[in-house]
Amino acid sequence: MNQIDAEIIAIGTELLIGGRSDSNSLFLADELGKLGIAVRFKSVVGDERQDIVTAIHTAVKRAQVIVVTGGLGPTVDDCTREAVACATGHRLGRRKEALEGMTARLAQWGRIPNTAQLRQAMIPSGATVLKNPVGSAPGFCLTWKKALIISLPGVPREMEEMMRQEVLPLLRTASESPGRPQRAPIVRQVFHTFGLAEADVDAKLKGLIPHGAPVDLGLLASPMGVLVSLTTRGNRSASVKSHGLMEQLANEVRSRLSDWLFAEGRDTMEEVVGRELTTRGLMLAVAESCTGGLISHRLTQVAGSSAYVDRGAVCYSNRAKTEMLGVPAELIAQHGAVSKEVATAMASGIRERAGVSVGLSVTGIAGPGGGTETKPVGLVYVGLDDGTGPPIAREFRFHGDRNVIKQRSSQAALDVLRRWLLDRAVK
Repeated sequence: MNQIDAEIIAIGTELLIGGRSDSNSLFLADELGKLGIAVRFKSVVGDERQDIVTAIHTAVKRAQVIVVTGGLGPTVDDCTREAVACATGHRLGRRKEALEGMTARLAQWGRIPNTAQLRQAMIPSGATVLKNPVGSAPGFCLTWKKALIISLPGVPREMEEMMRQEVLPLLRTASESPGRPQRAPIVRQVFHTFGLAEADVDAKLKGLIPHGAPVDLGLLASPMGVLVSLTTRGNRSASVKSHGLMEQLANEVRSRLSDWLFAEGRDTMEEVVGRELTTRGLMLAVAESCTGGLISHRLTQVAGSSAYVDRGAVCYSNRAKTEMLGVPAELIAQHGAVSKEVATAMASGIRERAGVSVGLSVTGIAGPGGGTETKPVGLVYVGLDDGTGPPIAREFRFHGDRNVIKQRSSQAALDVLRRWLLDRAVK
């Protein structure tokens, strides 16, 4: 059998009720794809043992590799160990290597395991313990009904390191065993766009994939823009053909979406902007109203951002805009705090007070209240000033709840800055 199918089971009630999003699946799909293992299914299950058992029973009927993330912590709602043991009939027992690894990790943090944490050393019989090089919770893997069940923590950093150091070498060794057919890697190229709706991106890419080609086109919309993906499929004999085709298709995507394409792969807008600022030796200051510091937060999440970020100011009230940025009160009274005039004045004010190369600003109505017929919820203005000419302003009209509007506003502001850095016209 050339094709090995995988399923991801994400554990956590918070994933079902909106408390947290599952950020692990794309990483897992990419890493498994490099080994030619296709993720065909994904399940999200709450912290109920029987629900997890049901998900595992379903997964083994349709996948040969099952990656379970989450539910390995010390609290009462962490029941993945018990669920896997129940589903497979492998009794739980305390494993020496799991206990020693956990104890050593806690000792590094100046702690000793309490009664609840000792649960983390309970591993199903017959399972291989997977070391956690970052956290305290060990993982494990076992084979049941010809499926390999891999259980990892849900914390992304822990899961990723365990996947790289423990799981991938294991899977790689198994795939290279004598007599096993070699699988072609599943190659996925990702393109990030901003400024076009998903339907518009789809229209621009219409007819991109030739009929019968071993490449799939995918679109995924979010507040940060529309993600475009190209993914190869097929057996090893088709991989040579698809490799050359992927390059052609990638170049065509870049050409068709050039005005809206801001990054590829794992790059984010803030990383792209940071590199451009660094390359030009420019220092930035940001004045934020409706985004409440989100732009500054995103910029400073990038390591080394002190080389190009000088300061950020949250000027939420009209008084703050006047006192901190020097925006004339008469200007606010005449045009309103949410206006092109105030946005440019904010950008100029933060640049002048910081004494930096460029000032960036945002002001808008995030909702759910505060909108009017002429200035509805979602109306946002971005201002930019570099001190060499008239400041520029751009108007946006977003939809969504308060959080979505704030996210889109921060992305729009950074995109205005990116386009300015690349000497593109800001329309």
